[in-house]
Amino acid sequence: MNYAIIAAGEGSRLAQEGFKLPKPMVTLNGEMLIDRLIGIFMRNNAEKIMIIINEESAVLESHLSDLSLTLPIQIVKKSTPSSLHSVYELLGSDPELEAICLTTTDTVFKEEEFTAYIQEFAENEELGGLMAVTSFIDDESPLYVTVDAVENITAFTDQNTTQTNFVSGGIYCLRKDAIGLVSEAVNGGVSRMRNFQRQLLGSGIHLKAYPFSKIVDVDHVQDIKTAELFLSPETAV
Repeated sequence: MNYAIIAAGEGSRLAQEGFKLPKPMVTLNGEMLIDRLIGIFMRNNAEKIMIIINEESAVLESHLSDLSLTLPIQIVKKSTPSSLHSVYELLGSDPELEAICLTTTDTVFKEEEFTAYIQEFAENEELGGLMAVTSFIDDESPLYVTVDAVENITAFTDQNTTQTNFVSGGIYCLRKDAIGLVSEAVNGGVSRMRNFQRQLLGSGIHLKAYPFSKIVDVDHVQDIKTAELFLSPETAV
């Protein structure tokens, strides 16, 4: 399985609250966000892990360069105007990709749920994409995901106009047809992952939702404690 991590954001909200390192270096229970993702991916049969970082992240680049000596990590260093542009830079580095699991660096989830998610994607080769969703809403601007009775995705909306229980979890498994639309979207002026997902639906790509019990985004310093408590073995989901 190929994996990719969007780690090119500035982490401006964390910086304003006193955290001065790049966001991927936030630690949860003593482990960096980026290291946690890499470890989970390696335990889920990672053949390659592509990571995009911005050009102002020298300390992060040094850390990842050290890891790449023993792990299948490929670093792309480029500052981008949006998450979708980061995806474009990542996936454009390997035009032969048949499938990818892509996530943002600040997405925190239970490893056992992620493993089941990857297995579901591997077993359903007819899917163009399997999108992680959750009913836990702790986002300043959530993307609501509407599904049918068997969890095929029918719409992505900024407002909960369809009374759906799900929001996007920021984890995306995509196959070649969906990957191929990234360049078309960026060249057409699309600049956000949510709009790209809408374009996938509009292009007839078969997308299905995969519910996680809870996914936490680390955007603020207070989110660090929330994520640590969520990962604690003593804490119920």
